[in-house]
Amino acid sequence: MTPLVPLTRDLVLIGGGHAHALVLRMWGMKPMAGVRVTVINPAPTAPYTGMLPGFVAGHYERAELDIDLVKLCRFAGARLVIGAACGIDREAKTIQVQGRPDIGYDVASIDIGIHSGMPEIEGFSDHGIAAKPLDKFAEHWSNFYASLDGSNNASVAVIGGGIAGAELALAMKHKLSGSKARVSLIESSKTLTGVTASTRRKLMHALKAEGVECYFGASVSKVEASQIQLNDNTVTSNFTVGSAGAKPHAWLASTGLALENGYIKVDETLTCVDDPMIFASGDCAHLTQSPRPKAGVFAVRAAPFLIHNLKAQLSGGTLKRFKPQSKYLKLISLGRRSAIAEKGTFSFAAAKMWDWKDHIDQKFMDQFRSLPQMPQPLLPAERADGVDDQSDTPLCGGCGAKVGPDVLHDAICQLPNSQRTDIQSELGDDAAIIKVGGRKQIISVDHLRAFDLDPWRMARIATVHALGDVWAMGAQPQSVLVSLILPRMSNELQKRTMSEIMAGIQSITSDCGAEIVGGHTSLGAEMTVGLTVTGMLPKGIDAITIGGAKAGDALILTRPIGSGTLLAAEMAGQARAENVVELLNHMQQPQAKASSILADAHAMTDVTGFGLGGHLLAMCKASKVGTALDMDAIPVFDGALALSKAGHRSSIYQDNAAISGHFSGLEHEKSDLLFDPQTSGGLMASVDPDSSEALLKQLQEAGYTAAIIGHVTENEEMIVCR
Repeated sequence: MTPLVPLTRDLVLIGGGHAHALVLRMWGMKPMAGVRVTVINPAPTAPYTGMLPGFVAGHYERAELDIDLVKLCRFAGARLVIGAACGIDREAKTIQVQGRPDIGYDVASIDIGIHSGMPEIEGFSDHGIAAKPLDKFAEHWSNFYASLDGSNNASVAVIGGGIAGAELALAMKHKLSGSKARVSLIESSKTLTGVTASTRRKLMHALKAEGVECYFGASVSKVEASQIQLNDNTVTSNFTVGSAGAKPHAWLASTGLALENGYIKVDETLTCVDDPMIFASGDCAHLTQSPRPKAGVFAVRAAPFLIHNLKAQLSGGTLKRFKPQSKYLKLISLGRRSAIAEKGTFSFAAAKMWDWKDHIDQKFMDQFRSLPQMPQPLLPAERADGVDDQSDTPLCGGCGAKVGPDVLHDAICQLPNSQRTDIQSELGDDAAIIKVGGRKQIISVDHLRAFDLDPWRMARIATVHALGDVWAMGAQPQSVLVSLILPRMSNELQKRTMSEIMAGIQSITSDCGAEIVGGHTSLGAEMTVGLTVTGMLPKGIDAITIGGAKAGDALILTRPIGSGTLLAAEMAGQARAENVVELLNHMQQPQAKASSILADAHAMTDVTGFGLGGHLLAMCKASKVGTALDMDAIPVFDGALALSKAGHRSSIYQDNAAISGHFSGLEHEKSDLLFDPQTSGGLMASVDPDSSEALLKQLQEAGYTAAIIGHVTENEEMIVCR
């Protein structure tokens, strides 16, 4: 058997810029064994700036600009940390990220771009929006345009008369095409900057032809909600954009790295001049030996050198020198489907230049839209019957990796009944109920095969998931024992990983009053997070079980379903980044408040591995009732329904669906999702119908995506879907 290669080095990519996106793609095609790759980015997508003017003008949809980092990191085998880096401790070799524990590194690379904010201008922070970062600007522009409701009675202004400012002004004018729309371009210099005389003439001609009002040699003194104050004039503007040059991110100054006007100084190998373990590329870097303007072309050209040098630094190899070209092609959008091409002194404007620009942009983005299919390890030539059937579908993580309900039921049925008088529950209940003195204690165990490479986030999800049984029985969490399997890795990486996992668990348990009291660790093939949890019921209070549902009760569900489908599709690179991140955020939401609100439920369970259908049937059997489900009312995670229709299924789906004979009316489009395994799923409660609406309101006000999904009937063990 080939031994597993241990992880020994941490490579952290700060930012999802163009160079890092290309590095991830190349890494996925040829990874370096023994390296754990982490990407830190504020959002699950990274926008491509080259297509921004086309989006503003209406030629592209918003989604066409985005590089899906969730999909790209899955391809590269990297973990994605959604958060904003805010500092580097170079002595401790850690990176600070807002809202979570520090992340350790051996080698790091920075590609965070720039911004064009103008905090020095009075009122800009309140009434203006910077063109960079792109994602925030794009959202504000979309909202502003939608608010016009087709009237085109708008006044917009761009502060900054360089190439970017002119492109944005022309793009806005095209999008707002109408006699009442007013677009202004404000520049402190006496003419357009950053272009040759020939290109300047063509741009000025386009601005005049489109009716863009230009204010050159103008200094902005104040930005207000509906106007901009110049030194000697006033410009009307309901939407003010800052595009005056590039500015480095302020937090870089706290790193102690050598900077040039706020930009990270790097040598010809893209290594920071005063720290060989940190690299930088893209607009945030200053090439000390060959300074160049801030342009995406240099980040793209640098990517092959960056990945070579990162691997060399991680393995003791030789670094290569990056020598950027002195002349490069500029393709400047003119609002309409026309553009100017400039290289050196050459300049030419035509519709064909737009087609050329579009071709180049689409070719770049296609690298990330259609990632190459990497060959899978071949099965041994000599293998037992049935191996092929078991190997067709990749094994899911989370509850999608559970043993099927029939297998589990058969195994449990072979066990003898308990002979102890202090054990109040039966095998098969959500958790065990044990009498301790005059009170009752809940104990349960759960573990999850990791589906997320971020140890901190995975630990938080596993903790919420394990505590679900305690909350479902109406108990207060008390203690937690942690059982971990880590991938084979060096002692230093073990320390870093353990630190993140324990911090993740602690962040959940501390808020609900539970204590971590010990545990066990071992090394294995992959990360698994398990927890044994206990909870205490108030004295004289019985546990809420699955056996108390009454005919006429309303059924409340506190969380959408579809997590298994989304996670299976994400493994296949088919789920949208924003949908995956929304799911992960839901899965980290504790159910403590929901449990308290539903304290008077007649019956309650948490919806996990056997799906909504399986857990509902278990409740019906235990309570000797049936249910009528309002299929339209069942909340579903964004994207899950479309993926289900496309045929994406979790590993355990077929086993879960074996109970479908107890259901009628399964023609609804959501029916397959009834058997979708849920990880860290919501609570499902059978409650008095007279209080159901009030309870639902409380749940929603507490931040839960809750819904009344049906009612309990007398039709024993039969579930009717309507």
